[in-house]
Amino acid sequence: MLGRGNWLILGLAVLLAALGGYLQHRQRPAGTPPTLLGQPLPPLVLPDLDGKPHRLDDYRGHRLLLNFWASWCAPCLREMPALAEAQAKFGEQEAIVIGIAMDEPAHVRAFLAAHAVDYPILIGDMGPPSTSLKLGNTQQVLPYSVLIDTDGRILATHAGPLSAAQLAHWLAPASTGR
Repeated sequence: MLGRGNWLILGLAVLLAALGGYLQHRQRPAGTPPTLLGQPLPPLVLPDLDGKPHRLDDYRGHRLLLNFWASWCAPCLREMPALAEAQAKFGEQEAIVIGIAMDEPAHVRAFLAAHAVDYPILIGDMGPPSTSLKLGNTQQVLPYSVLIDTDGRILATHAGPLSAAQLAHWLAPASTGR
């Protein structure tokens, strides 16, 4: 049996641990993990639906919006028309939307056969660590978007669907994404 002094020390230790955890959580900014901002896009090679590999570095010189999605993700599917509209509006101004499906290729093919999109679709690696995790998706939620500047550096990330206003801000020519 613990004495009164031991209980006091134990209670104080638990209180300090909780306070430390709270303070650490409060100091962590929402959204983009700070270690990714301004960092170069990691060297990623992802296949398209035909299995042809695509290096994301090959898109350097263009602002990229990498959008992680899956055929079973309802918010992802609701977001896709806005992405297609943004690509149509800003694509001539050097901005490119790239969909990265975090799904089985057969499911992606079936979905795209019924719902064609006019921007490139690549297949993400779902194995640990997943492609989206490599780009900061620590919550592992979909949709998840990453904005890459023309020099290949990560400007911003966003978990959840992007609004039309945010898409326009991210892809407009003078946009900094911040």
